[in-house]
Amino acid sequence: MWTETNNKLYKKFLFPTFKEAFGFMTQVALIAEKMDHHPEWKNTYNTLEIWLSTHSAGDIVTEKDHTLAKAIDKISH
Repeated sequence: MWTETNNKLYKKFLFPTFKEAFGFMTQVALIAEKMDHHPEWKNTYNTLEIWLSTHSAGDIVTEKDHTLAKAIDKISH
């Protein structure tokens, strides 16, 4: 579940391996590029943390962030 904290949507994903985490990041990168809306993220081995906010709106959560979050959730299952 995404949580809103400090004007950002946040979610942590856990994967069995680094390879699977990185593969997921690649899928997210392709979606983000298509939307021209890029996440802030941190990857450590099999853990991926993502923060979403809209920089052009003053680093607040907007509908763009919710749309990207839904797209990320769709490919995470």
